[in-house]
Amino acid sequence: MNAKKMTLALFVLILCMSSILALGASAEEQTAETVRTDADTAAELGLLQGDGNGVNETYLAKKSTRLQAAIMSLRLQGLLDDAIAYTGIGNFSDASQVSNKNQAVLAYLKNHPELGWTGIGNGKFNPAAGISSQQLYKVLLEIAGFKAQKDFPYADTEQFSAKKGLRQIAGTASLTNEHIATALVEALNVTTSGGTSLFADLKAKGVIAATAALPDDQILFESSDKLGTYFTDQNGRTLYFFTKDAEDPNSCLDQCLVNWPIFYAEDLQIPGQLNPDDFSVLTRSDGTKQTTYKGWPLYYFVKDLTAGDVNGEAVGGVWFAAKSDYAVMLGTSSKLGNYLTDDEGRTLYYFDKDTIQTSACEGGCLANWPAYEAKGTSTISTLPASDIGSITRPDGSKQTTYKGYPLYYFVKDTKHGDILGQDVNKVWFVVDPAKFTGTTAPIVKTYRIDIKEFSFGTEPLTVEVGSQIIFTNLDDMKHNAVALDGSFKTPLLAKGDSFTIKLDKAGTYNYVCEPHMNFMTGQIIVK
Repeated sequence: MNAKKMTLALFVLILCMSSILALGASAEEQTAETVRTDADTAAELGLLQGDGNGVNETYLAKKSTRLQAAIMSLRLQGLLDDAIAYTGIGNFSDASQVSNKNQAVLAYLKNHPELGWTGIGNGKFNPAAGISSQQLYKVLLEIAGFKAQKDFPYADTEQFSAKKGLRQIAGTASLTNEHIATALVEALNVTTSGGTSLFADLKAKGVIAATAALPDDQILFESSDKLGTYFTDQNGRTLYFFTKDAEDPNSCLDQCLVNWPIFYAEDLQIPGQLNPDDFSVLTRSDGTKQTTYKGWPLYYFVKDLTAGDVNGEAVGGVWFAAKSDYAVMLGTSSKLGNYLTDDEGRTLYYFDKDTIQTSACEGGCLANWPAYEAKGTSTISTLPASDIGSITRPDGSKQTTYKGYPLYYFVKDTKHGDILGQDVNKVWFVVDPAKFTGTTAPIVKTYRIDIKEFSFGTEPLTVEVGSQIIFTNLDDMKHNAVALDGSFKTPLLAKGDSFTIKLDKAGTYNYVCEPHMNFMTGQIIVK
């Protein structure tokens, strides 16, 4: 090849590579989504400083103290530098508990009672004590220009706070730094007594950079007695999951989308308790984008007209409020109908050889059918919470149950909506909550021993050979049951935990609770 042709070929190659790179960048830009937690935003704005390692998970998990809250309030008012440099006399009597720099801060607060930090009485500040949501919200309200005892009674702080948009951490007795981050960020949107947002006020005072901006959209927590804690947008509008999206995330089309508009946020703010990695963007079949959580697309309901409305809950048995803590969710298949899933849409199965409260899947079986242990505690509103329980397996691990029957994954189900385990070997099946009544395994006579008030009961339990006995701990203290002859031993059971044994030989079995063996004894007679 001559030089001219080589030059032309090289030019074409460079042009092609440039086009490929440009297309790649364009595609990435189209699918990118910025998701920030409250802690991320509070740190970016300089409202949280963290410790020596910054605002990391360890710092956020730490209990927050009265001193930290006081420093934060001074920072919000642009007074922290003055407090650190303060040299005036007079201080709280317990100021020696903190560093010299923080002693200056306490002296500043002592000599500026108008800032609201007057101590706990007897001349003490108690700097290392925890702080409650009521106390923190009182501070934030006063920074926004609303004074306790003048604009609201201190006892009604949280009710007044909720009216101003401060409710994400309400009712928390002892705050962590993560709670502080959440309260700080929600406070930025509060309308002050002067009619402007606190965010605008802080920018005007130079506490926050004049160029700073908040994310366009937020996901917040809302709570109700009926639904527990669920997701809303920044305006309080409820967000929902659609069970048919387990099979196909484009299941809602045409008129469905008119009734259930999609939620999409390019720049999203989320509570610190949520994981940004659980959020993603779905490009729908029509090219529009939709935010997803744990693989579930998020929707509004057109009949929710005001903040707090949850009129979409359980509509058609397929629409449910979006939550972060579902123990089980519901998927819908065009072939199988409704079935139980975990919170990420992975299918759950029952084993037809299991009996109530007992798993027959051990060893190699568990490698293919891993036991499911729920992380959350919520259920959809059409599913009684009492149907969800757990058993303690022989190795001490927990397994979630439905109506007392263990739940499993299938190892070949690798993504949201897979149902490859259905009917495997004619013994593995999805769980339709409306139809499931138990397995076809032979019924085993079952007896229960409730451990309560440090007792197994006052009378010996008489059972038949082959019976199973379910021990359930109802005490706050952990207990176990250990046969003196070594024939059975339960693990230590926490409150609410159960463990099942089976006795196949006739005889008398005396047993004790090891931690309290001097007075917690029991007897089972097998005939």
